[in-house]
Amino acid sequence: MKHTEEKQQQPPSLFLKVCCQNEESRLPLHTSITLFLLSYCECKSFKVFLVFNKPASSQSLRSQLPEGLEVSDIQLEDLPRLVDSCRLPAVLDETGMLCRAGLAVVLRHIINKALEAEPSRKDVLALLGFKKTCLKACAEVSKWTRLCEIGIPSAVEEHLKDPTNQYQQLPLSILTLEWRLAEPVKVHNDDKIRRQKLQEQRRNKKNESPEGKGKPGTESKPGQSPQVSHGLELRTALAKLSVDSVPTLTTRENSEIRKVKTTDLPPLKHVFAEGLYFTLTDVVLLPCIYQYLCSLQAHAASSLHQLTYLLRWYGCVQEVPGVLRASKECGMALSIPHVLTSSLPGPSAEDISTSLLEQEEGQEMTEQLHFVGGPRPTLTKLQENGIEAVFAPHPCPAWTLPWDSLPEAINPTEGKMSNIRAVRKRQQLNNLVAMVTELAKPGYTVVDFCSGTGHLGIVLAHTLPDCQVILIENKEESLVRAQSRGAELGLKNIGFIQANLDYYTGSFHIGVALHACGVATDMVMEHCIQAGAAFVISPCCYGFIQNAIKFTFPKSKRFQETLTYKEHMILCRFADQTAVQLPPGRRLIGKQCMGLVDLDRSWVAETHGYSVQVMTMEPESCSPKNNMLVGRLPHKSGLEVGARQQEALVHN
Repeated sequence: MKHTEEKQQQPPSLFLKVCCQNEESRLPLHTSITLFLLSYCECKSFKVFLVFNKPASSQSLRSQLPEGLEVSDIQLEDLPRLVDSCRLPAVLDETGMLCRAGLAVVLRHIINKALEAEPSRKDVLALLGFKKTCLKACAEVSKWTRLCEIGIPSAVEEHLKDPTNQYQQLPLSILTLEWRLAEPVKVHNDDKIRRQKLQEQRRNKKNESPEGKGKPGTESKPGQSPQVSHGLELRTALAKLSVDSVPTLTTRENSEIRKVKTTDLPPLKHVFAEGLYFTLTDVVLLPCIYQYLCSLQAHAASSLHQLTYLLRWYGCVQEVPGVLRASKECGMALSIPHVLTSSLPGPSAEDISTSLLEQEEGQEMTEQLHFVGGPRPTLTKLQENGIEAVFAPHPCPAWTLPWDSLPEAINPTEGKMSNIRAVRKRQQLNNLVAMVTELAKPGYTVVDFCSGTGHLGIVLAHTLPDCQVILIENKEESLVRAQSRGAELGLKNIGFIQANLDYYTGSFHIGVALHACGVATDMVMEHCIQAGAAFVISPCCYGFIQNAIKFTFPKSKRFQETLTYKEHMILCRFADQTAVQLPPGRRLIGKQCMGLVDLDRSWVAETHGYSVQVMTMEPESCSPKNNMLVGRLPHKSGLEVGARQQEALVHN
């Protein structure tokens, strides 16, 4: 008992990747970003480990590590199991059972720990942005998070591999950021700030002499680059960091200003990546843009003229209190590139090519389609081509868990769920647990994707004590709740990972998901296929299905040869119309559409050697979304495939 208490008193462990190439060690950008945030927040709440993939030491990296930060070296093969199953950076909590993985998740956790240690740090709290949602949406569903967390760091890393390539174009992700910075910004309560800007503009115009007349918004201090403006936007942004309020005018706006229509007010310029205020997004971007600009300055300085707005952002970030100190501690000698002092004009927002931007957005999103009519023409077209929904019989429709004898913490009624909903939830769990129990063998690893508060994963861990069960969920509140339930039950064969699904790289035998919404079902299936694992999935929210960065619909060859994307979306739309209050005929059509969408999914898995059954959970009334996909791959071991996957990640 004493040993356990001492273990829980240890600080959480932060694991950061080190790349070793040609006998030299370097810090990848995700590691540099994390270290910069630690320095900016002056956070000492973690035991920091630098992870090496070959024997080496962090001694050569000291100039890039914040002063006073104690770090330990660890080899990749010595990582704790949960951490070894995730992409770095990652944080393992005091219990060793909850791992937070992925850049945005780890950075937000660092901020929260820094605020726990020093609640008065308003500048640190401000990093979370309006409503504390900065980079909270995972990269799998948010274009903005993906751009900042993955797109720009990856593009800069790729550029740094061959910075002298004279044919290298500006990366698409960098151009996307330049375009975003060129747009006018909208912020909460911006009407007040825009009226102040109008009054300031009129006052400056009145006081301006003909001889000294210059371009609006290019005022600068002596020796300061003209593009780094100290206009109202920047003053407002810096005031937010110090007093948490927008600066007020010394005199009230005159009636002429107050009467100006909102549509006629001057727009606000971007000061920082998300608008007027310095947030976690800027923290993520700064180390990336620093290294990119340094490389361009040395090898392709002429390209800097295409990045007017990015350079202005770069100058504004350096005005933030604490940024220069933290940058210096991390070995970043920030400076304004020489091109900023020249008089050559940069491109306007209209000059930036939108074709590349449309290419990027077109990869993941398709314009909203207008649906006219019902699903019958699409169903008829499929039927004429020999495609109909087929539901396999349920192998054990009466199977049930012994709910009356299970601990209370396992029962869905233990939470805030109503009794009626809890009964349905138990029925849903009966179906998935029955299938997993049939597939599982001692020593298997079962992963509950999109686990929420752990209804399915905790039941599996209790029912299969000889198996290891891992719960993966992006929402911290849900996962902490699940961890609390697991601790109450004393489960030892369970682990918790807060991460985007893509950040889990461990090997496993069975993947499960209860009501994985929209393309989450497709993501879980793809993850299982890559790992060579069986799957038991209950899909949900068919109406949210749409083309994404990884998927286009329909997915299987036969469906692609038969249906257009719009026709497939009609199936998805009507597949959501299975609620009990709808007329029976309409629900029947909805069930057919559900079966066809899942048939398309199952055929894709079958091309990878899977045997897939689409069946209905019992009783059908347990959920309007009562389909269940069960996939088996008898000739491959999930551990063998997963091991190869892990080995490939190490070499990359």
